[in-house]
Amino acid sequence: MCSWSNHRSTASPRPDAPEVVEHFLQPGEVVFGGRQLRLRTLLGSCVALVLWHPQRLLGGMCHYMLPLRRGRDAGDLNGRYAADALALLLTFIRQAEARPEEFVISVFGGGDMFPSVRRRDGVGIGELNVNAARRLIKAHGLRCEVYHVGGQGYRSLVFDVANGRLQLNHTDSAPGQVGPPRSRAR
Repeated sequence: MCSWSNHRSTASPRPDAPEVVEHFLQPGEVVFGGRQLRLRTLLGSCVALVLWHPQRLLGGMCHYMLPLRRGRDAGDLNGRYAADALALLLTFIRQAEARPEEFVISVFGGGDMFPSVRRRDGVGIGELNVNAARRLIKAHGLRCEVYHVGGQGYRSLVFDVANGRLQLNHTDSAPGQVGPPRSRAR
């Protein structure tokens, strides 16, 4: 139940476990599937929404770049934009005959990668992306259990649908600055 080409892991699975299918999400991608999936992405100012169903072992991730879609960009759903990325995930959930409110939701990213590039009100793209995630989650009546957002630096994220495990590595520095990496796992 995957909507993209398979990228197989070199890890040896247990004999009774399904083969792990790894996919690295590029900006604008949305992926959803079953327990065989291991999803990875790298985030700066972009945001990843991670949805996981602990009973059915279904899950997905999106990696969106921008909080809003301009009118001239109207058309088919496009995972580069927050509302479209979530709409695609919700479509996949409904196609799997699942209910969105049964999913555990986590939000990552929205780092301040470009401190010198801000709107007139002083808000950067990372903060706008995080605000969009919060607004959309609330508008759809969903609940987020984990937010690891904002700050500076990038985040490397791995999500295993089989067990809901999230592994996060976060550097606390913007490009050109040095800072120690931090690692977290759920």
